[in-house]
Amino acid sequence: MTTSSLAHLIANLSDEKLKKMLSALSESECEALFYDWEFWARPNQLPPKADWFCWLVLAGRGYGKTRMAAEWIRSQVEGISPLTAPKNAPERIALVADTILDGRATMIEGESGIISCFPPDFRPSYEVTSRKLIWANGIQAFLYSSEAPDQLRGPQHHIAWGDEIAKWGHGEEVWSNLLFGLRLGADPKVMVTTTPRNIPLMRKLLEEKNIHISRGSTYDNQANLPAQFMDQVIGKYKGTRLGRQEINGELLSDVQGALWSRNMLEEAYLRADIKDISWQRIIVAIDPPVTSGAKADACGIIIAGIDIAGFGYVIADWSERGLSPYGWAAKALKAYRKYDADRLTAEVNNGGELVESLLRQIDPEVSYKAVRASKGKYRRAEPIAALYEQRRIKHLGDFSELEDEMCSLTLAGLTAGKSPDRTDALVWAFTELMLGRRGVPTIRNI
Repeated sequence: MTTSSLAHLIANLSDEKLKKMLSALSESECEALFYDWEFWARPNQLPPKADWFCWLVLAGRGYGKTRMAAEWIRSQVEGISPLTAPKNAPERIALVADTILDGRATMIEGESGIISCFPPDFRPSYEVTSRKLIWANGIQAFLYSSEAPDQLRGPQHHIAWGDEIAKWGHGEEVWSNLLFGLRLGADPKVMVTTTPRNIPLMRKLLEEKNIHISRGSTYDNQANLPAQFMDQVIGKYKGTRLGRQEINGELLSDVQGALWSRNMLEEAYLRADIKDISWQRIIVAIDPPVTSGAKADACGIIIAGIDIAGFGYVIADWSERGLSPYGWAAKALKAYRKYDADRLTAEVNNGGELVESLLRQIDPEVSYKAVRASKGKYRRAEPIAALYEQRRIKHLGDFSELEDEMCSLTLAGLTAGKSPDRTDALVWAFTELMLGRRGVPTIRNI
C-alpha cells in the first residue's frame, strides 16, 4: 500500500501528463479538488474503515494531526467522505484543547484548523464570547479547556475532538467528563490527536477496547515542511530522547519492576559543556561480549566522570555491536585517550586475562583495573539506581539506546531478552567512581 497522497503521486508525473490532466479540469472542478481531503491526504491520514468509538492519532510534530482532525470534523458536518459519512450530521460537537487559547489558535483558526478546511461558502463563524463555531445549517461546535473540567460535566454531544491530550491539565477528569457527555445520536465518536507522553491517561487509552490507533512521524509529512525546519529543528533533536517522542511519536513507557524510570532520566538530563565541569576523575568502563560477530552482544563502552563536588556524569556512550576483540579494545582505548581518562575498567568474568592482554598490546601504559561480578546484574545496578534517585548522576546528552536498556532492566533481566551491555558498563563506571575509594581531586582541561 502506498504511503503517498494521490496529490503527491500526480505531482510526480511528467510535465506533459500533468498539464494534460489539469487542462481537462474546469475552474469549479479545480476549486473542488482543492478542498478534497481524500486527494491531498496520505492513506494513513484517512479515518479507519473498521468500526471504532475512539480514533487515537499518536504522531510527531508536523505530521498533520490537526488537519486530519479538522477534516474529520468537516466530513461529519458535511457528510462528504464515503468512509465516514454519517446517516445524520451531528448537531453538537465538543472541541477540547489544553487551553482556550490553544484551541482557538490551533483547532479553530489555525492554518490547518477547522475554518480553513471548509470551502468559503460553508465556513462556520466563531463566536468568541460563547466560544462556539456555528454553521449555516445550525450545527454547533463548542470549545472547552482542560483547565476547567467541570465545563464538560453537563453538556451533551454527538462527536468530539480532543487535541494534545497528553498536555491536558486534569486529564483523566476531563476525559471521563467528555465521555459521559457523548450520549447524543446513534453513533457517538471521539477523535484524539496528540504527540505522546508517558502519562497514566495515555497508558489507559492504549488499553481501551474499540479504539483505533494511528501512528506516524514528522518525516511522513516531510514533503510539506520547510527544509530549514527539517535541517535546523528536526536535525537538532534527531536520535535524542526528546526527538523520539516529539518527532517519531514514540510513547517512551516505563516497565514495571525496572530500576530506572523515564522520569528519573528526564531529571538526570543536563545540557552542559564537558569543558565547563571541574573533573575529579573520568573512567572508561567496558562490558566485553563473550563472542564476536554480527549476532553477538554489543560491547558496552561508557565514558563517565565525577566532578569535584561529587556528582557523577555520563559523558558518552561508545558501545557497539559486531566488533572483534581487537576492535572493541582499540575503540575503548581511543575513548580513554580522547577524554583523558584516569582509568579504564573492564569486567573479566568471561574474558579473564585476555581483556588486559588485548588492551596492553595496543597501549602498554594504560591505567587498567579488572572487575569481577559477584552479584547478578540487577543487584549490582541497585546502588547506582539509588544514586539516580538522589539526583547525584547527570547525563550530558541524550543516550537513547542506553536509557532504553536502563528503563527495561528488571530482576528477570531486560524485558527485550537481550543482554544489558551498556547498562553493565555504566554500573561498573559509577561503582568505581562513586561507590569505591575517592581519588585525589584534580583540575583538568579537555
